[in-house]
Amino acid sequence: MPEIYQNLIGGKWVDSSSGETFADINPADTGDIVGLFQASTAEDTRAAVAAAAAARREWRALSAPRRGEYLAATARIIERDLGGIAEGLTREEGKTLPEGKGETARAVQVFDYFAGEGRRIFGETTPSEFGRTLLYTVKEPLGVVGIITPWNFPVAIPAWKLAPALIAGNTVVLKPASNAPLTALRIVRACEEAGLPAGVLNFITGSGASVGAELAASPVVRGISFTGSDTVGSSLYGRVTGRGAKCQCEMGGKNPMVVMEDADLEKAVNLTINGAIWSTGQKCTATSRAIVHQDVVEEFTAKVLEGVASIRVGNGLEEGVQVGPSIDEAQMNTVLEYIEIGKEEGARLLAGGNRLTGDPYDRGYFVEPTVFGDVSNDMRIAQEEIFGPVLGIITAADFEEAVNIANDTRFGLSASICTGDIHRAMEFADRIEAGMVHINSPTVGAEVQVPFGGMKDSSTGTREQGHVAVDFYTDTKTVYLEY
Repeated sequence: MPEIYQNLIGGKWVDSSSGETFADINPADTGDIVGLFQASTAEDTRAAVAAAAAARREWRALSAPRRGEYLAATARIIERDLGGIAEGLTREEGKTLPEGKGETARAVQVFDYFAGEGRRIFGETTPSEFGRTLLYTVKEPLGVVGIITPWNFPVAIPAWKLAPALIAGNTVVLKPASNAPLTALRIVRACEEAGLPAGVLNFITGSGASVGAELAASPVVRGISFTGSDTVGSSLYGRVTGRGAKCQCEMGGKNPMVVMEDADLEKAVNLTINGAIWSTGQKCTATSRAIVHQDVVEEFTAKVLEGVASIRVGNGLEEGVQVGPSIDEAQMNTVLEYIEIGKEEGARLLAGGNRLTGDPYDRGYFVEPTVFGDVSNDMRIAQEEIFGPVLGIITAADFEEAVNIANDTRFGLSASICTGDIHRAMEFADRIEAGMVHINSPTVGAEVQVPFGGMKDSSTGTREQGHVAVDFYTDTKTVYLEY
């Protein structure tokens, strides 16, 4: 019998008022039920918000360095339990165990970094035009914030939203994705073991239609941080900001890897495969378009196909597996549908394109790593986020055309160029319409100490990670002190 997990509300682990649960299923082996989680209601959400509201005054009154001690203690607990957290992450999300361990280690870094931010939440002083007046600013917490996280990074994203929210003095209601709630629960338990006071962090599982909608509508919730699809994010942003609260949305990407004729092709190929296929392409920063100079596109394509052919797909818990399954049947079907769209649009299918079948693939949601050639940038597979192991190769006549193609999308999250020309690299960095730019490195990956976020439809403009992450979770107060 699978274990039944509860909500954490006001420091107590409780069942949902619905009396119902839903199953968290291993996408590599659908016979493996990871756990049963609470199908929470709007009533449960209101209880979690009320618990956060009751705890906010005491938590806010605690000094930021003292709050940082709780975060540092949480980091040590996650570090201690890293192997178990990573294994659970792989079971419920599907990525390989080495990737799960790396992501869990990133959560340790996040909590450590923001523990230190408790001593760096700076205001400023400025000269006043009035005599004998001290004029300064301070950052104050919003109050209660809602955090809604996706399934593709079930430990890293909850960590990098929770840590700045807590260090800034907010109390939190966390709703993880229903496809991967166990990993987020393990982070919540680490916070609880670290001694976080009751009500400061509340954990509730359930659908977006019940939990998410209630968080968006609650007048008590003064900010919501969301990562997910641009469709859901755009709707959420309108509802939350429409009532005067703050809303932070990190959404999709259609990230290009530009490969110039002077690039180290072996490196460019490895970076492209890394960004496009690893993690099953289920990253908002995944490389979905390779824009390649016409002089090297044939050789580049041949090397990509050679690399993709050697990839081992399977259960991420097995040693040697490099790529896991899609998160669920719906996502797998979406990927397969886009592959059919690509063929209908006239792109040339060069590798993959099918659901993997036979034992053990029939027990999971596995799609072959897929490569299209002869892709034009007006095709749907070049414009819409697929979120699967699918790469489209586009030919560019020169650097100018490559940059124009790269920018010709409504998304602007991450972009990369492979070139040996420093002038061209810097020109690319200046002109590319993306929040994160990589030169001779993959489109994926982000370090905790620098801002993360996109432009255009990829983001609502605020940034996560780095010291600027605290800005979203605070309001600025200006103080005039006449003496």
